[in-house]
Amino acid sequence: METPEPVSLGSAVNLIDTRMGGYDGITAAYLIASDRPALVETGAALSADRVVRSLAALGVGADDLATIVVTHIHLDHAGGVGDLAAAFPNAEVVVHERGARHLVSPERLVASARRVYGDVMDTVFGELLPTPVERVRALGDVGTVDLGGGRSLRSHWSPGHASHHVGLLDSETNDLYVGDAAGIYVPEADLVKPATPPPDFDLPVALASIEGFRQLRPDRLLFSHYGPVTAIDETLDASVEELELWVEMTRDVRRQGLDLDHAVAAVRDRTRVRYAAIEADPALRAKHEVLNSDEANLSGILRWLDKVEPAEP
Repeated sequence: METPEPVSLGSAVNLIDTRMGGYDGITAAYLIASDRPALVETGAALSADRVVRSLAALGVGADDLATIVVTHIHLDHAGGVGDLAAAFPNAEVVVHERGARHLVSPERLVASARRVYGDVMDTVFGELLPTPVERVRALGDVGTVDLGGGRSLRSHWSPGHASHHVGLLDSETNDLYVGDAAGIYVPEADLVKPATPPPDFDLPVALASIEGFRQLRPDRLLFSHYGPVTAIDETLDASVEELELWVEMTRDVRRQGLDLDHAVAAVRDRTRVRYAAIEADPALRAKHEVLNSDEANLSGILRWLDKVEPAEP
C-alpha cells in the first residue's frame, strides 16, 4: 500500500498519516525534526512500517531518532512503540508513569484490547510489542522532553479520557499536542466529537484537563485524530459542549432503561443533524465508527455514571 507523503506544518513539524486500518486521515503521528528529532505518537502496530518509511522520507534514519513520546498508551496512539523502538535503537521512549509498565509488559493491555475488539485487533491495531525497560522514561504529572537547541516539549498530565494521558507543549512553536483529551477533530466536517471510552472516562476530570489546555494559551492544537487547528478557544469550547451533551444524552437513555443497542440508536437519532456532514458521507461515517464508535463512547460514560450516580434499587 502506498505511503502518503508527510505534510510539513512549519517550524520543523511534520504530520505523518499512519493510515490506521487503511483509512486516510484517521490517526496522525508527528515528527519534530529538531536537533534531537522526536516522534509524537506512533499509531497502531500495523502502521509501524509505514511510519518508518515516512520518517525515512523525511531523512530520519535508524540511528537518528532521539525520542518517541506518546500522549497515552491506547493502541491507536502507542501500539507501534515496540516496533519503532526496535527500528530506532537510540530513541528514548517517553510516557506518563501510569502507562509506562504497560509498554514494558503489554500482555494485560493487549489481552484487554483483544477482549474488546476481537478480530479487529488483527486488521486495525495489531499487537503491541514490549519495549525494554531501560529504554522507557516515565514522566510525572509534568516533565520535559529535550528537543535540542534549547527547544523542548513540556508535558502536562491531562486525565479524563485516560488516566495516563499527557498533553505536550512545544516551547518554540507553542503547539499543543492534545492526544484525545479534547476529543477528536474531524477536518472534513470541521467539528469535534467526544472520545469517552471505558474504563477511565470521568467528566469533571476531562473538563478540568480541557481548561488546563486553555490556560496554556497554545497557538495551535495538534490532534492525533486528526491534524492542526488554530481556532483554539472555539475548538475547546466545542470539546466541552460535546462532552456535556453526550453525558446528558447518556444519562437520559440510562433513565429510560434502554439496553446499549437501543441507547446507541437513540443517541444517533438525536445527533443526526449535529453530525450531518459525517452522516452524509458513508465512507466518512464508516471511518469514524472504526476510530471512535458511538457504542464505545456510550459504554465509557455509562461506566462513569454507574460509579457516580448509582441506579436506585
